[in-house]
Amino acid sequence: MTPHHTTEHTTLYHGNNLDVLPTLPDNSIDSIVTDPPYELGFMGKKWDSTGIAYNVELWAECLRVLKPGGHLCAFGGTRTYHRMAVAIEDAGFDIRDSLHWIYGSGFPKSLDVSKAIDKRGGNMAGFEKFRDAVKEAMKRNNISRAALTEALGNHMLSHYLTAGSQPAIPNIRDYRIIRETVDLGNQWDHLFLDEAEREVIGTKTSGIANTEEGVRHTIGASKAIEVEITAPATDSAKQWEGWGTALKPAHEPIVLARKPLVGTVAANVLEHGTGALNIDGCRIPTDENAGRWPANVIIDDTITDEWARYFYCAKPSKKERNAGLDGLPETTPGEMTNRKEGSAGLKNPRAGAGRTTGGSNFHPTVKPLTLMQWLIRLVTPPDGTVLDPFTGSGTTLAAATLESINSIGIELTDDYLPIIVARTQWAETQHTNQPNPEPTLFDHDN
Repeated sequence: MTPHHTTEHTTLYHGNNLDVLPTLPDNSIDSIVTDPPYELGFMGKKWDSTGIAYNVELWAECLRVLKPGGHLCAFGGTRTYHRMAVAIEDAGFDIRDSLHWIYGSGFPKSLDVSKAIDKRGGNMAGFEKFRDAVKEAMKRNNISRAALTEALGNHMLSHYLTAGSQPAIPNIRDYRIIRETVDLGNQWDHLFLDEAEREVIGTKTSGIANTEEGVRHTIGASKAIEVEITAPATDSAKQWEGWGTALKPAHEPIVLARKPLVGTVAANVLEHGTGALNIDGCRIPTDENAGRWPANVIIDDTITDEWARYFYCAKPSKKERNAGLDGLPETTPGEMTNRKEGSAGLKNPRAGAGRTTGGSNFHPTVKPLTLMQWLIRLVTPPDGTVLDPFTGSGTTLAAATLESINSIGIELTDDYLPIIVARTQWAETQHTNQPNPEPTLFDHDN
Protein backbone atom coordinates (compact mmCIF):
# COMPACT_ATOMS: atom_id res chain seq x y z
CA MET A 1 0.00 0.00 0.00
CA THR A 2 1.27 3.46 -0.93
CA PRO A 3 1.77 5.79 2.05
CA HIS A 4 -0.22 9.01 2.19
CA HIS A 5 2.72 10.96 3.61
CA THR A 6 6.31 10.33 4.65
CA THR A 7 9.07 12.23 6.44
CA GLU A 8 12.52 11.13 7.53
CA HIS A 9 11.06 9.40 10.60
CA THR A 10 7.36 8.97 9.75
CA THR A 11 5.21 6.87 7.42
CA LEU A 12 1.48 7.67 7.38
CA TYR A 13 -1.16 5.47 5.77
CA HIS A 14 -4.70 6.65 5.04
CA GLY A 15 -7.29 3.93 5.44
CA ASN A 16 -9.01 1.47 7.72
CA ASN A 17 -6.48 -0.11 10.06
CA LEU A 18 -8.06 -3.53 9.41
CA ASP A 19 -7.11 -3.06 5.76
CA VAL A 20 -3.67 -1.50 6.30
CA LEU A 21 -2.32 -3.70 9.09
CA PRO A 22 -2.41 -6.92 6.98
CA THR A 23 -0.02 -5.25 4.50
CA LEU A 24 2.68 -4.83 7.17
CA PRO A 25 5.21 -7.67 7.57
CA ASP A 26 5.18 -10.10 10.48
CA ASN A 27 7.42 -9.19 13.42
CA SER A 28 8.36 -5.81 11.92
CA ILE A 29 7.26 -3.39 14.66
CA ASP A 30 9.09 -2.77 17.95
CA SER A 31 6.24 -1.17 19.92
CA ILE A 32 2.69 0.14 19.65
CA VAL A 33 1.59 3.36 21.39
CA THR A 34 -1.96 4.39 20.55
CA ASP A 35 -5.10 6.19 21.71
CA PRO A 36 -8.03 4.15 20.34
CA PRO A 37 -11.66 5.31 20.39
CA TYR A 38 -13.20 4.98 23.84
CA GLU A 39 -16.50 3.89 22.23
CA LEU A 40 -18.51 6.62 23.97
CA GLY A 41 -19.78 8.50 20.90
CA PHE A 42 -17.76 11.44 22.24
CA MET A 43 -18.91 14.82 20.87
CA GLY A 44 -21.03 12.98 18.30
CA LYS A 45 -18.00 11.55 16.50
CA LYS A 46 -18.96 8.44 14.51
CA TRP A 47 -15.46 6.95 14.88
CA ASP A 48 -15.98 6.81 18.66
CA SER A 49 -18.91 4.40 18.49
CA THR A 50 -17.88 1.66 16.06
CA GLY A 51 -16.69 -0.99 18.52
CA ILE A 52 -13.26 -1.19 16.84
CA ALA A 53 -11.43 -0.94 20.19
CA TYR A 54 -13.14 -4.18 21.26
CA ASN A 55 -12.31 -6.01 18.03
CA VAL A 56 -10.09 -9.02 18.71
CA GLU A 57 -9.18 -9.21 15.00
CA LEU A 58 -7.63 -5.74 15.19
CA TRP A 59 -5.47 -6.56 18.21
CA ALA A 60 -4.51 -9.91 16.66
CA GLU A 61 -3.11 -7.99 13.68
CA CYS A 62 -1.23 -5.72 16.08
CA LEU A 63 0.18 -8.84 17.76
CA ARG A 64 1.26 -10.29 14.42
CA VAL A 65 3.25 -7.23 13.31
CA LEU A 66 4.95 -6.80 16.71
CA LYS A 67 8.27 -8.48 17.30
CA PRO A 68 8.24 -11.12 20.04
CA GLY A 69 8.32 -9.32 23.39
CA GLY A 70 7.13 -6.07 21.83
CA HIS A 71 5.02 -3.88 24.11
CA LEU A 72 1.64 -2.22 23.51
CA CYS A 73 0.40 0.92 25.31
CA ALA A 74 -3.27 1.70 24.59
CA PHE A 75 -5.39 4.39 26.26
CA GLY A 76 -8.94 3.60 27.29
CA GLY A 77 -11.98 5.26 28.83
CA THR A 78 -12.75 4.66 32.50
CA ARG A 79 -16.15 3.15 31.62
CA THR A 80 -14.99 1.05 28.65
CA TYR A 81 -11.34 0.21 29.39
CA HIS A 82 -12.18 -3.31 30.57
CA ARG A 83 -13.72 -4.34 27.27
CA MET A 84 -10.65 -3.17 25.33
CA ALA A 85 -8.28 -4.90 27.75
CA VAL A 86 -10.17 -8.21 27.39
CA ALA A 87 -10.03 -7.95 23.58
CA ILE A 88 -6.27 -7.31 23.74
CA GLU A 89 -5.80 -10.32 26.01
CA ASP A 90 -8.05 -12.52 23.85
CA ALA A 91 -5.89 -11.61 20.83
CA GLY A 92 -2.91 -13.27 22.54
CA PHE A 93 -1.19 -10.45 24.42
CA ASP A 94 0.02 -10.79 28.00
CA ILE A 95 -1.40 -7.97 30.11
CA ARG A 96 1.57 -6.62 32.06
CA ASP A 97 0.12 -3.65 33.94
CA SER A 98 -2.31 -0.76 33.84
CA LEU A 99 -0.91 2.78 33.88
CA HIS A 100 -2.95 5.75 35.04
CA TRP A 101 -2.63 9.33 33.79
CA ILE A 102 -4.05 11.43 36.63
CA TYR A 103 -4.96 15.08 36.12
CA GLY A 104 -6.72 17.78 38.08
CA SER A 105 -8.25 19.64 35.15
CA GLY A 106 -11.09 17.33 34.15
CA PHE A 107 -14.51 18.90 33.55
CA PRO A 108 -17.53 17.05 35.02
CA LYS A 109 -20.15 16.07 32.43
CA SER A 110 -22.95 15.68 34.93
CA LEU A 111 -26.66 16.37 34.69
CA ASP A 112 -27.96 18.68 37.43
CA VAL A 113 -31.00 16.66 38.51
CA SER A 114 -32.71 19.59 40.21
CA LYS A 115 -32.42 21.75 37.08
CA ALA A 116 -33.61 18.87 34.89
CA ILE A 117 -36.76 18.58 37.01
CA ASP A 118 -37.46 22.32 36.78
CA LYS A 119 -36.96 22.20 33.00
CA ARG A 120 -40.05 20.00 32.88
CA GLY A 121 -42.07 22.12 35.22
CA GLY A 122 -41.47 19.65 38.04
CA ASN A 123 -43.12 16.79 36.16
CA MET A 124 -40.95 13.66 35.81
CA ALA A 125 -43.38 10.79 35.19
CA GLY A 126 -43.93 9.16 31.82
CA PHE A 127 -40.59 9.76 30.10
CA GLU A 128 -39.92 6.07 29.36
CA LYS A 129 -43.20 5.75 27.45
CA PHE A 130 -42.46 8.99 25.60
CA ARG A 131 -39.04 7.69 24.57
CA ASP A 132 -40.54 4.49 23.17
CA ALA A 133 -43.22 6.47 21.35
CA VAL A 134 -40.56 8.58 19.62
CA LYS A 135 -38.73 5.46 18.44
CA GLU A 136 -41.96 3.96 17.11
CA ALA A 137 -42.87 7.18 15.29
CA MET A 138 -39.40 7.38 13.72
CA LYS A 139 -39.79 3.82 12.42
CA ARG A 140 -43.39 4.35 11.27
CA ASN A 141 -42.57 7.54 9.36
CA ASN A 142 -39.13 6.43 8.15
CA ILE A 143 -37.29 9.23 10.01
CA SER A 144 -33.62 8.40 10.48
CA ARG A 145 -31.57 9.37 13.51
CA ALA A 146 -29.39 11.49 11.24
CA ALA A 147 -32.41 13.44 10.00
CA LEU A 148 -33.71 14.06 13.51
CA THR A 149 -30.25 15.05 14.75
CA GLU A 150 -30.02 17.53 11.87
CA ALA A 151 -33.38 19.02 12.82
CA LEU A 152 -32.33 19.37 16.46
CA GLY A 153 -29.03 21.01 15.57
CA ASN A 154 -27.20 19.20 18.39
CA HIS A 155 -26.04 15.73 19.36
CA MET A 156 -28.46 15.06 22.20
CA LEU A 157 -30.68 12.54 20.40
CA SER A 158 -28.76 9.47 21.58
CA HIS A 159 -29.21 10.69 25.16
CA TYR A 160 -32.92 11.36 24.64
CA LEU A 161 -33.57 7.88 23.27
CA THR A 162 -31.38 5.75 25.55
CA ALA A 163 -32.44 3.78 28.58
CA GLY A 164 -28.80 3.03 29.38
CA SER A 165 -25.79 5.26 29.84
CA GLN A 166 -26.27 9.03 30.19
CA PRO A 167 -30.01 9.38 29.46
CA ALA A 168 -31.40 12.91 29.17
CA ILE A 169 -34.83 14.53 29.06
CA PRO A 170 -35.50 16.91 26.15
CA ASN A 171 -36.05 20.55 26.98
CA ILE A 172 -39.28 22.02 25.63
CA ARG A 173 -37.56 23.45 22.54
CA ASP A 174 -36.12 20.06 21.55
CA TYR A 175 -39.37 18.28 22.42
CA ARG A 176 -41.30 20.48 19.98
CA ILE A 177 -38.77 19.81 17.21
CA ILE A 178 -38.97 16.06 17.86
CA ARG A 179 -42.77 16.18 17.93
CA GLU A 180 -43.05 17.93 14.57
CA THR A 181 -40.23 16.05 12.83
CA VAL A 182 -41.46 12.54 13.63
CA ASP A 183 -45.19 13.49 13.55
CA LEU A 184 -45.67 12.42 17.15
CA GLY A 185 -48.90 14.28 17.82
CA ASN A 186 -49.66 16.29 20.94
CA GLN A 187 -50.46 13.49 23.37
CA TRP A 188 -47.17 14.06 25.21
CA ASP A 189 -47.47 17.83 25.59
CA HIS A 190 -48.52 17.48 29.22
CA LEU A 191 -45.07 16.09 30.08
CA PHE A 192 -43.25 19.10 28.73
CA LEU A 193 -44.51 22.09 30.62
CA ASP A 194 -42.84 25.45 30.26
CA GLU A 195 -39.61 25.62 32.17
CA ALA A 196 -40.05 26.61 35.80
CA GLU A 197 -38.28 29.94 36.29
CA ARG A 198 -35.39 29.61 38.73
CA GLU A 199 -34.28 32.59 40.83
CA VAL A 200 -30.65 33.67 40.33
CA ILE A 201 -29.10 33.83 43.80
CA GLY A 202 -25.45 34.40 42.86
CA THR A 203 -22.61 33.57 40.48
CA LYS A 204 -19.55 31.38 40.55
CA THR A 205 -16.41 31.10 38.47
CA SER A 206 -16.27 27.90 36.47
CA GLY A 207 -12.71 26.70 35.99
CA ILE A 208 -9.57 25.61 37.81
CA ALA A 209 -6.70 27.54 39.36
CA ASN A 210 -3.71 26.67 37.22
CA THR A 211 -1.41 29.66 37.16
CA GLU A 212 1.06 31.06 39.62
CA GLU A 213 -1.11 34.15 39.99
CA GLY A 214 -4.12 31.99 40.84
CA VAL A 215 -6.07 33.08 37.75
CA ARG A 216 -8.79 30.58 37.07
CA HIS A 217 -9.17 29.14 33.58
CA THR A 218 -11.93 26.89 32.31
CA ILE A 219 -10.76 23.94 30.30
CA GLY A 220 -11.74 24.66 26.72
CA ALA A 221 -11.79 28.44 27.19
CA SER A 222 -9.26 31.24 27.13
CA LYS A 223 -10.60 32.83 30.30
CA ALA A 224 -12.73 32.07 33.32
CA ILE A 225 -16.51 31.90 32.87
CA GLU A 226 -19.03 33.33 35.33
CA VAL A 227 -21.92 30.89 35.83
CA GLU A 228 -25.22 31.79 37.49
CA ILE A 229 -26.25 29.99 40.66
CA THR A 230 -29.99 29.41 40.72
CA ALA A 231 -32.42 28.17 43.36
CA PRO A 232 -34.86 25.27 42.74
CA ALA A 233 -38.30 26.49 41.68
CA THR A 234 -40.52 23.45 42.25
CA ASP A 235 -40.98 21.18 45.26
CA SER A 236 -39.69 18.19 43.30
CA ALA A 237 -36.57 20.08 42.28
CA LYS A 238 -35.90 21.16 45.88
CA GLN A 239 -35.94 17.53 46.92
CA TRP A 240 -33.11 16.69 44.50
CA GLU A 241 -30.98 19.84 44.78
CA GLY A 242 -27.30 18.98 44.82
CA TRP A 243 -27.70 15.63 43.05
CA GLY A 244 -26.00 14.84 39.74
CA THR A 245 -25.15 11.91 37.48
CA ALA A 246 -21.35 11.79 37.18
CA LEU A 247 -18.07 12.36 38.99
CA LYS A 248 -15.39 14.73 37.72
CA PRO A 249 -13.01 12.84 35.41
CA ALA A 250 -9.48 12.83 36.80
CA HIS A 251 -7.67 9.93 35.15
CA GLU A 252 -7.34 7.89 31.98
CA PRO A 253 -6.19 4.25 32.14
CA ILE A 254 -3.56 2.85 29.78
CA VAL A 255 -3.21 -0.89 29.23
CA LEU A 256 0.39 -2.12 29.09
CA ALA A 257 0.61 -5.45 27.28
CA ARG A 258 3.38 -7.53 25.73
CA LYS A 259 3.59 -10.02 22.90
CA PRO A 260 4.69 -13.40 24.33
CA LEU A 261 8.44 -13.88 24.50
CA VAL A 262 10.45 -16.44 22.59
CA GLY A 263 12.45 -18.10 25.34
CA THR A 264 13.69 -16.03 28.27
CA VAL A 265 13.62 -12.25 28.52
CA ALA A 266 17.40 -12.14 28.06
CA ALA A 267 17.30 -14.37 24.98
CA ASN A 268 14.38 -12.43 23.48
CA VAL A 269 16.10 -9.07 24.02
CA LEU A 270 19.32 -10.28 22.40
CA GLU A 271 17.46 -11.82 19.43
CA HIS A 272 14.77 -9.22 18.74
CA GLY A 273 15.72 -6.10 20.75
CA THR A 274 12.32 -6.17 22.51
CA GLY A 275 10.80 -7.54 25.70
CA ALA A 276 12.09 -5.12 28.34
CA LEU A 277 11.16 -1.64 29.58
CA ASN A 278 13.57 1.30 29.45
CA ILE A 279 13.61 1.96 33.19
CA ASP A 280 16.63 4.27 33.35
CA GLY A 281 15.45 6.28 30.35
CA CYS A 282 12.14 6.99 32.11
CA ARG A 283 13.31 7.59 35.69
CA ILE A 284 11.81 10.54 37.58
CA PRO A 285 14.55 13.16 38.04
CA THR A 286 15.65 13.88 41.60
CA ASP A 287 18.78 15.11 43.33
CA GLU A 288 19.42 11.54 44.44
CA ASN A 289 21.41 9.11 42.31
CA ALA A 290 19.84 8.32 38.89
CA GLY A 291 16.31 9.33 39.82
CA ARG A 292 13.29 7.41 41.05
CA TRP A 293 12.05 4.20 39.44
CA PRO A 294 9.15 5.02 37.03
CA ALA A 295 5.74 4.09 38.42
CA ASN A 296 2.47 3.11 36.78
CA VAL A 297 1.03 6.52 37.71
CA ILE A 298 1.46 9.68 35.63
CA ILE A 299 0.20 13.00 37.02
CA ASP A 300 -0.24 16.58 35.90
CA ASP A 301 1.14 19.62 37.72
CA THR A 302 -2.15 20.60 39.32
CA ILE A 303 -1.43 17.79 41.77
CA THR A 304 0.47 18.74 44.96
CA ASP A 305 4.18 18.37 45.57
CA GLU A 306 3.54 15.18 47.54
CA TRP A 307 3.31 13.45 44.15
CA ALA A 308 6.77 14.56 43.01
CA ARG A 309 7.95 10.93 42.96
CA TYR A 310 5.83 10.35 39.83
CA PHE A 311 6.31 11.44 36.24
CA TYR A 312 4.14 14.49 35.59
CA CYS A 313 2.51 15.68 32.42
CA ALA A 314 -0.10 18.41 31.96
CA LYS A 315 -2.82 18.37 29.34
CA PRO A 316 -1.74 19.93 26.03
CA SER A 317 -2.07 23.69 25.75
CA LYS A 318 -3.53 25.47 22.75
CA LYS A 319 0.01 26.41 21.72
CA GLU A 320 1.13 22.78 21.79
CA ARG A 321 -1.95 21.44 20.00
CA ASN A 322 -1.50 23.89 17.15
CA ALA A 323 2.30 23.90 16.79
CA GLY A 324 3.17 23.76 13.11
CA LEU A 325 -0.43 24.36 11.93
CA ASP A 326 -0.10 28.04 10.99
CA GLY A 327 -1.24 27.39 7.42
CA LEU A 328 -4.46 25.58 8.38
CA PRO A 329 -7.82 27.28 9.08
CA GLU A 330 -8.88 27.81 12.68
CA THR A 331 -11.96 26.11 14.12
CA THR A 332 -13.91 27.07 17.24
CA PRO A 333 -14.86 24.39 19.81
CA GLY A 334 -18.54 24.84 18.89
CA GLU A 335 -17.78 24.12 15.26
CA MET A 336 -15.86 21.02 16.35
CA THR A 337 -19.10 19.58 17.67
CA ASN A 338 -20.78 20.04 14.27
CA ARG A 339 -23.30 22.55 15.60
CA LYS A 340 -25.57 24.12 13.00
CA GLU A 341 -24.84 27.67 11.88
CA GLY A 342 -26.75 30.08 14.07
CA SER A 343 -27.33 27.52 16.84
CA ALA A 344 -26.88 28.48 20.47
CA GLY A 345 -23.35 27.79 21.62
CA LEU A 346 -21.69 27.72 18.18
CA LYS A 347 -19.10 30.25 19.34
CA ASN A 348 -19.27 29.25 23.00
CA PRO A 349 -15.75 28.47 24.25
CA ARG A 350 -17.19 25.66 26.36
CA ALA A 351 -19.05 24.05 23.48
CA GLY A 352 -16.28 21.54 23.01
CA ALA A 353 -17.36 19.58 26.10
CA GLY A 354 -14.49 20.97 28.15
CA ARG A 355 -11.83 19.22 26.09
CA THR A 356 -11.05 21.50 23.15
CA THR A 357 -9.38 24.86 22.97
CA GLY A 358 -9.92 26.04 19.41
CA GLY A 359 -7.27 26.72 16.78
CA SER A 360 -6.47 24.56 13.76
CA ASN A 361 -6.20 21.25 15.62
CA PHE A 362 -9.87 20.35 16.04
CA HIS A 363 -9.33 16.75 17.19
CA PRO A 364 -11.26 16.46 20.48
CA THR A 365 -8.90 14.16 22.42
CA VAL A 366 -5.34 15.36 21.74
CA LYS A 367 -2.79 13.82 24.11
CA PRO A 368 0.28 15.72 25.39
CA LEU A 369 3.52 15.31 23.48
CA THR A 370 5.41 14.88 26.76
CA LEU A 371 3.19 11.95 27.76
CA MET A 372 3.51 10.19 24.42
CA GLN A 373 7.29 10.77 24.37
CA TRP A 374 7.60 9.14 27.80
CA LEU A 375 5.51 6.12 26.78
CA ILE A 376 7.42 5.72 23.51
CA ARG A 377 10.74 5.94 25.36
CA LEU A 378 9.54 3.37 27.91
CA VAL A 379 8.64 0.63 25.41
CA THR A 380 10.66 1.31 22.26
CA PRO A 381 14.32 0.28 21.81
CA PRO A 382 16.81 2.74 20.25
CA ASP A 383 16.44 2.92 16.45
CA GLY A 384 13.14 1.04 16.78
CA THR A 385 9.81 1.65 15.06
CA VAL A 386 6.59 2.50 16.90
CA LEU A 387 3.15 1.92 15.37
CA ASP A 388 -0.03 3.93 16.00
CA PRO A 389 -3.05 2.33 14.27
CA PHE A 390 -5.32 5.17 15.52
CA THR A 391 -3.23 8.20 14.57
CA GLY A 392 -5.86 10.90 15.23
CA SER A 393 -4.10 14.27 15.12
CA GLY A 394 -0.63 12.68 14.92
CA THR A 395 0.68 13.18 18.45
CA THR A 396 2.33 9.74 18.62
CA LEU A 397 4.11 10.28 15.30
CA ALA A 398 5.33 13.76 16.27
CA ALA A 399 6.45 12.53 19.69
CA ALA A 400 8.36 9.63 18.12
CA THR A 401 10.23 12.01 15.83
CA LEU A 402 11.18 14.17 18.81
CA GLU A 403 12.56 11.00 20.43
CA SER A 404 14.52 10.07 17.26
CA ILE A 405 12.26 7.04 16.82
CA ASN A 406 10.74 5.94 13.51
CA SER A 407 6.95 5.65 13.38
CA ILE A 408 4.13 4.25 11.28
CA GLY A 409 0.64 5.72 11.57
CA ILE A 410 -2.75 4.69 10.22
CA GLU A 411 -5.68 7.14 10.07
CA LEU A 412 -9.13 6.65 8.59
CA THR A 413 -10.65 10.14 8.94
CA ASP A 414 -9.88 12.43 5.99
CA ASP A 415 -10.26 15.63 7.99
CA TYR A 416 -7.34 14.80 10.30
CA LEU A 417 -4.80 14.12 7.54
CA PRO A 418 -3.69 17.78 7.01
CA ILE A 419 -3.18 18.13 10.77
CA ILE A 420 -1.06 14.98 10.94
CA VAL A 421 1.03 16.04 7.95
CA ALA A 422 1.66 19.50 9.37
CA ARG A 423 2.49 18.24 12.87
CA THR A 424 4.93 15.59 11.64
CA GLN A 425 6.65 18.14 9.41
CA TRP A 426 6.89 20.49 12.40
CA ALA A 427 8.39 17.69 14.52
CA GLU A 428 11.03 16.99 11.85
CA THR A 429 11.98 20.68 11.93
CA GLN A 430 12.30 20.57 15.72
CA HIS A 431 14.39 17.41 15.49
CA THR A 432 16.68 18.90 12.85
CA ASN A 433 17.21 22.07 14.86
CA GLN A 434 17.67 20.25 18.16
CA PRO A 435 18.13 16.47 18.00
CA ASN A 436 16.79 14.79 21.15
CA PRO A 437 15.16 17.94 22.56
CA GLU A 438 13.92 18.21 26.11
CA PRO A 439 10.49 16.52 26.45
CA THR A 440 8.73 19.61 27.83
CA LEU A 441 8.47 21.98 24.89
CA PHE A 442 5.53 24.13 25.90
CA ASP A 443 4.14 26.19 28.73
CA HIS A 444 0.81 24.42 29.20
CA ASP A 445 -0.95 27.63 30.30
CA ASN A 446 -0.63 29.12 26.81
